Amino acid sequence: MNSFTYTRATGVEAAVREKAADEGVKFIAGGTNLLDLMKENVERPSRLLDLNHLPLKSIEAAPDGGLRLGALATNAETAWDEQVKQRYPLLNQAILAGASPQLRNMATNGGNLFQRTRCYYFYDLATPCNKREPGSGCSAIGGYNRIHAILGTSESCIATHPSDMCIGLAALNATVQVTGPNGERTVKFEDFHRLPEDKPELDTTLAPDEIVTAIDLPNEDFSQHFSYLKLRDRQSYAFALVSVAAALQLDGNTIKEARLALGGVAHKPWRDQQVEAMLQGQPATEDTFRRAAAAMVATAQGYGHNTFKIELAKRAIVRALKQAAEGTQQASDIFTNSNP
Repeated sequence: MNSFTYTRATGVEAAVREKAADEGVKFIAGGTNLLDLMKENVERPSRLLDLNHLPLKSIEAAPDGGLRLGALATNAETAWDEQVKQRYPLLNQAILAGASPQLRNMATNGGNLFQRTRCYYFYDLATPCNKREPGSGCSAIGGYNRIHAILGTSESCIATHPSDMCIGLAALNATVQVTGPNGERTVKFEDFHRLPEDKPELDTTLAPDEIVTAIDLPNEDFSQHFSYLKLRDRQSYAFALVSVAAALQLDGNTIKEARLALGGVAHKPWRDQQVEAMLQGQPATEDTFRRAAAAMVATAQGYGHNTFKIELAKRAIVRALKQAAEGTQQASDIFTNSNP
């Protein structure tokens, strides 16, 4: 690990000013991903600016009657918050499907949004990686790519987004509260993360000197019919091969409203509102869910070792939607296929 200095932020605006004045500054809160990246020399900040003493830890009512999650509330505090459990159980299940209890006790909501990919080539400084070193190439394309993306990829990068919490937030139509040199703004969750295109080094649409202050959940009720299904190679502490956040509002057996987001398949949480619209007004049957699943992965592309994910995603979508409709949500499962 390289030498760096450490200071504490005294306020949100002061933190923004310090970051804007020095490109070598990195914000740190839980540090559960950043410190790993520093140990591997992927990240080399000259100074860490500690945000932990800023007043951004509350979980409280949002102006529209929804729920505002403070950026510095931990993932554990959020998952076990009574309002989250009662009103947004899909988010509770998504958070608990990720990482370990120890990591969830340290990791913050804001930091979760900035997790970087777990692509092994990104961490290996001996190999080309456009995300780590723009213009150097992508070792995953033509290399070993079992964990990589099948949707929204580019010739520059096929890395996947690693968060479980973010998949739940995408399905719940969350928004992100941001402060920067030009003041405060609200970012739709679907616009927060970005596809790789020709700039895979950029994971989000935020400016380098902007800071996330809160995440808002809208005042909507998907508390009865939901599922967060995570398929992975082992039961605990593994990233998703494919995950599905599904939520329905039903009138009898007719779908009034549908939400569907995928993890482990793209550079960002993958949501297709045209597919969600397809589901509205349809009977909550396996045939309906199969058509939606086929549409959701219609543009998917495999790269060899990860081609199995296309069929896996289709089956996972059908299963998650069935669980949501039946109210038999399952937080996670093991993918036992040993194919590479």
